[in-house]
Amino acid sequence: MPVISYDMPDRFIAGAVGQPGERAFYLQARAGRRVTSVSLEKFQVTLLAERLEELLDEVLRRSGGTTAVPAVTPAELHDDEPLEQPVEEEFRVGTMALAWDPEDERVIIEAQEVTEDQEEAAIGEDEPRMVVLRVRITAGQARAFTERALRIVAAGRPPCPLCGLPLNAAGHVCPRQNGHLG
Repeated sequence: MPVISYDMPDRFIAGAVGQPGERAFYLQARAGRRVTSVSLEKFQVTLLAERLEELLDEVLRRSGGTTAVPAVTPAELHDDEPLEQPVEEEFRVGTMALAWDPEDERVIIEAQEVTEDQEEAAIGEDEPRMVVLRVRITAGQARAFTERALRIVAAGRPPCPLCGLPLNAAGHVCPRQNGHLG
């Protein structure tokens, strides 16, 4: 399985391209001039950010504050810059995994390429040829990633005050108004 690895990248962020309602979401890692972008769904960005927060909070709780896990994002790690251009998708993310390396006090994030059907991909091969993006970052970088990712997701279409579904510029068919435009 080919692995694209970034150990302590200069930058690891979530970002979006396009107008709200039509945005494409990406994870992007950069080390020097090397940049890798992988696409994923909006809900995957949200889940990754939420699980990262939970992981960091649990490590902080279990260590009693003795690890290098900041409770909030360090000011010097805030990143509001756009994605590195041009955004060239390496692959589309299927599954993701998180881990904490207690020896190095690093967060490990793995994003695995989505496959049509893993069983079909393995026919005639010893192992499917999925690509994995593996990133190792500090807890501070993970807090910064989480903060930015949640901000990017929230910057989309505003929710309908009645049903919570996203509003388009022309409104939407609201289930709480019996299918009338909201």
